[in-house]
Amino acid sequence: MSRHFGDGVSGSLDSSAAADIARSGRLNALLAFERIGVRRSVPREAQIYAEGDSAGSWYRVISGTVRICKLLADGRRHIAEFCFAGDCFGLGDRPERVFSAEAVGDVVIMRYPRRASERLIDADPRLARHVREMALRDLAQAQGRLLLLGRMTACERVARFLLEMAERREADLTLDVPMSRHDIADYLGLTVETVCRVLSAFKRAGAIATLDPHSIELRDRRALETIGEV
Repeated sequence: MSRHFGDGVSGSLDSSAAADIARSGRLNALLAFERIGVRRSVPREAQIYAEGDSAGSWYRVISGTVRICKLLADGRRHIAEFCFAGDCFGLGDRPERVFSAEAVGDVVIMRYPRRASERLIDADPRLARHVREMALRDLAQAQGRLLLLGRMTACERVARFLLEMAERREADLTLDVPMSRHDIADYLGLTVETVCRVLSAFKRAGAIATLDPHSIELRDRRALETIGEV
């Protein structure tokens, strides 16, 4: 059973003190947030928060991989996003969580209380710009996923996934794939059998080589780019 790490712990500073830090101009945007953050270690497959939890905090990944997912009414799982080191998640203005967040492997995260963050943002335009940039990146990724799920074939989806992961993980040749094939399938809206079949086809064509279940060598990136074009 997954362990659950909820939003009940408060930040290291209260919201008034956090706002004073921002007004002083002594800290840049990221450092200002670090002063109100709490560092947490979350074990493999544990929940960071569950759908329906109170959305009192947002998070940044320090190390490891987090999946943002939702269990559909028919029992299927939809993975909306994978978050890697440096990525933020749990942002938004809803009072309750719409998705769950889970650790793919062992992860380390920073947790930021929402109220204290809002006070910082109100007090310093630099922080407002920082959060706006994060929101715009999230919007761009969401638009790309709508195209991926709505218009692409299975081969196109898997090719685009490999290229997306290579770009986000800054991998030139060997791609670290921390998530399982089931995770990939639920992210792409495919069955795990289809994902495995497409990867095998890419391997036979010489586009990739599977070194182990979590390591893929991109041998012909141009071929993958051609397949993933729309």
